[in-house]
Amino acid sequence: MNNIKQDHASASTEFNKDEAHVDWHDETLWFVRSKRDKAVFQIPEWEQLREAGSQIKNHVLSNMHDYLVEFEKKATENGIKIHWAADGQEHNEIVYSIIKNEGVNRMVKSKSMLTEECHLNEFLKEKGVEVIDSDLGERIVQMRQEPPSHIVLPAIHLKRAEVGETFHQHLGTEKGATDPQYLTEAARQHLRDTFLSRKVALTGVNFAIAETGGFVVCTNEGNADMGVHLADVHIASMGFEKIIPKVEHLGVFLRLLARSATGQPITTFSSHFHKPRAGQKMHIIIVDNGRTKQLGRPDFRNSLKCIRCAACFNTCPVYRRSGGHSYHTAIAGPIGSILAPNLDMARNADLPFASTLCGSCSNVCPVKIDIHEQLYKWRQVLVQEGHVSSVKSLGIKSMSTILSSPSFYRTAGKLGRFLMKNSPFMTNNNLNVWYQHRDMPDVPKESFREWFIREKGGK
Repeated sequence: MNNIKQDHASASTEFNKDEAHVDWHDETLWFVRSKRDKAVFQIPEWEQLREAGSQIKNHVLSNMHDYLVEFEKKATENGIKIHWAADGQEHNEIVYSIIKNEGVNRMVKSKSMLTEECHLNEFLKEKGVEVIDSDLGERIVQMRQEPPSHIVLPAIHLKRAEVGETFHQHLGTEKGATDPQYLTEAARQHLRDTFLSRKVALTGVNFAIAETGGFVVCTNEGNADMGVHLADVHIASMGFEKIIPKVEHLGVFLRLLARSATGQPITTFSSHFHKPRAGQKMHIIIVDNGRTKQLGRPDFRNSLKCIRCAACFNTCPVYRRSGGHSYHTAIAGPIGSILAPNLDMARNADLPFASTLCGSCSNVCPVKIDIHEQLYKWRQVLVQEGHVSSVKSLGIKSMSTILSSPSFYRTAGKLGRFLMKNSPFMTNNNLNVWYQHRDMPDVPKESFREWFIREKGGK
């Protein structure tokens, strides 16, 4: 895979070189955000649903051990084999051991961001196992040897012409073809043989129900169903935070998920799995991979409430204009920026700074995760732990000194206005990152404090 290793700022600069493409990306995601708004405003009790979902998730996080034990017991009674994986490597080895025990070297997989997080495809490829992603967007980026740029719309960074060229190269479609119906039919025919010939199928898990030991997989294409109903072995990979207590809670999350993700009343397919069919084997791999650590961080544990709807992606002004690949992690966007530092603080230290802290992400989150507040708190942690550049650290310390002294602040403001007016080259240069992308504002004649004293007689 093409794992981008640039920091967010550098990768964003590359993405922004094609201004027309950036504008299109921005407008497309805002269109999805607008669909979300129309969908949620049709439900008078939307805020009550959000609160219910948030409180259910809070309860689960505080009682995680009990619900995981209950889920394991019920699932085992249903004939499902439960595996526990401490990290991504162990998860991948469990998947490989199941495939190897079946004596096959091919697998079909529906969308699973956990497997992206664990780099399962790359691991299995090295072991000689062919993996075909059956979600259309995932299959497109897989053919292009790219990671997904979005957790719901994996190929949202690509235009139809780019998809058409990819299909021409890999599926032999007509060169220059861009008709969505034609391209979708080509993908359907391509995947049909995959569904018919794969003995092992892997899915993700959207919700796992402790009360029954069953789980639910939500898709819009039916590819998860096609894969597992024709396969002899069904592997389901889930982070342990996917647990919900009872079946009655499922309705809350199904109503929240699709509306937040794509503006639909409900996903096209909400598939319920409780036990393997006759002659089939079913495995569930429950993965930690840093989740326990995040659960133990009081300021960041709420991030585990995430139901992977990507509403925060679609509303984020930074994500929309920097692209998902600039986040160099499996889960991009605002939610990814508070999950990634938990996995590797040094490597992902740039991501919490890739935000305006406008709060729009928190406003649209269906389970009320305080995303922008956690981004701010991560910045504090990263600075304290020394995981920021010396330039950024010096800038933060300088601003801290200036803002903590009223007299120093007033003097610095006067000096800044003087230099901007009389020596504009001091700020209008390429060393000023702001100036590289925007015009500097006009120099004010006086500070707000000076205006207030003059107009209101304040001090």
